Amino acid sequence: MKRRKWTGAQKLQIVLDGLSGKRAISEICTHYEISQGQYYKWRDKLLSQGATIFDSAPDQKVERLEAKVKGLTGLVGQLTVALKKRKKNWNGSNETGPF
Repeated sequence: MKRRKWTGAQKLQIVLDGLSGKRAISEICTHYEISQGQYYKWRDKLLSQGATIFDSAPDQKVERLEAKVKGLTGLVGQLTVALKKRKKNWNGSNETGPF
């Protein structure tokens, strides 16, 4: 069998073709030029992880984390500006400061 990269959509189509029962798995694997072992790995992965596409929690978690990162990035920017102003004020005075 030659080595190829398969997209998620292609893998799904191949597995659904096999699950339909209209053709034998061996025939499907020959048609797509994949091993039966590969087919069964894809099938098992689909069956074990397929329910996660119906869970909305991962999407909400990603959005929440992205918002948190954005907020923290803004805070770092604000603190950097404040620190630079503080350094400039200390350097502009006659006193020696902590910076």
